[in-house]
Amino acid sequence: MATSIKKIVAASLIGTTIEWYDFFLYGSAAALVFNKLFFPESDPLTGTLLSFLTYAVGFVARPLGGLIFGHFGDRMGRKTLLVVSLLLMGAATFLIGCLPTYETLGPAAALLLTALRLVQGFALGGEWGGAVLIVSEHGDTKRRGFWASWPQAGAPGGNLLATGVLAVLAAWQSEEAFLSWGWRVPFLLSGVLVLIGLWIRLSISESPVFQQAEPEERAPIVGVLRDHWRNVIVAIGARLAENISFYLLTVFVITYAKEVGIANSTVLNAVLISSAIHFVTIPMWGALSDRVGRRPIYLAGAAGIGVWIFAFFPLVDTGNFLAITLAVTVGLLFHGMMYGPQAAFFSELFGTRTRYTGVSIGAQLSAIVAGALAPLIAVALLQAYSSSVPISVYLGLAAVLTLIAVYAARETQGRDLAERMHAQ
Repeated sequence: MATSIKKIVAASLIGTTIEWYDFFLYGSAAALVFNKLFFPESDPLTGTLLSFLTYAVGFVARPLGGLIFGHFGDRMGRKTLLVVSLLLMGAATFLIGCLPTYETLGPAAALLLTALRLVQGFALGGEWGGAVLIVSEHGDTKRRGFWASWPQAGAPGGNLLATGVLAVLAAWQSEEAFLSWGWRVPFLLSGVLVLIGLWIRLSISESPVFQQAEPEERAPIVGVLRDHWRNVIVAIGARLAENISFYLLTVFVITYAKEVGIANSTVLNAVLISSAIHFVTIPMWGALSDRVGRRPIYLAGAAGIGVWIFAFFPLVDTGNFLAITLAVTVGLLFHGMMYGPQAAFFSELFGTRTRYTGVSIGAQLSAIVAGALAPLIAVALLQAYSSSVPISVYLGLAAVLTLIAVYAARETQGRDLAERMHAQ
């Protein structure tokens, strides 16, 4: 039985919001508390660096998740794999909330934390491709950019939810209480959210485009690497500025603000407001890409963030709440210009029976060198130079690479996803 596009979008959006909530919650906790709870013998900035190392491990597992989920998603369908990814992510996040800390278990606590982070990354690596594809393959060609951008809004939605819960706890608890038990509450809450997400996802139908497509005679990864390797490179390059900028604007900014003497509540509230605006505007950029094309919007976003980052840190340095909110909001608007059209753009690069594998591998391989390393590189540059300028140069260079990759790609707007792709 067919499911309406609005229900498909709702199921994907709610599921991706929950999964990103789990993933981003870890990033925020890494910046705020994990350095004290799991690496207490290090100086503050080194402890944060070690904390972000466990955070980066989640990205390392994402290509493996993308490969395995992509393989079975191209063989068995999108829906089943989306349910499995949500269960894995929810279980790992809930268990993080139950973990003993360094004080109780010593170094083994950090190892357990790292293992659960690996599971989170593995699950998210499989989630993203399936969520955007089941919407792209249900939606009509003329409005694909708009409909497919809604699962993308799950990223700021999850970040909004994670930051909001942490902001409430920070406002109502003393730092001692938060370090003692308050930090566990958002992780344990994930168990309830996952049950809601599963109930909704189990009620939708499989992608009609997938059901009608003929199976590949070879493993999907073979078809992707043999016939569509150029598009994989395009996807990797396109993700660089988008992925790096998002984690600098929403995760690293918490550490940076703390280093320059700004209260946690100030920067958390700024990220909260900015994420709400980001959530609302992502579908607008997706809709605009239906009118003018994927590439023009994407290129404008990459160029914009490459320039804006040089104004971003000076605005944060003021310590003024409005200035910080402006800095993050404008940065996320440029990010949305890349992220909004991205789901439709990547979906249109591959054939149906290699699509899950293709979009997952391209996106998740880039995540290792982009999002995984962004907070680590930023912290290391701040340690080495005591200045934000090298961090801005780092993102500026990534923006140049993204501009080259997207400019070199063909415009994909209007492509029929049911048509068979030829080797490139």
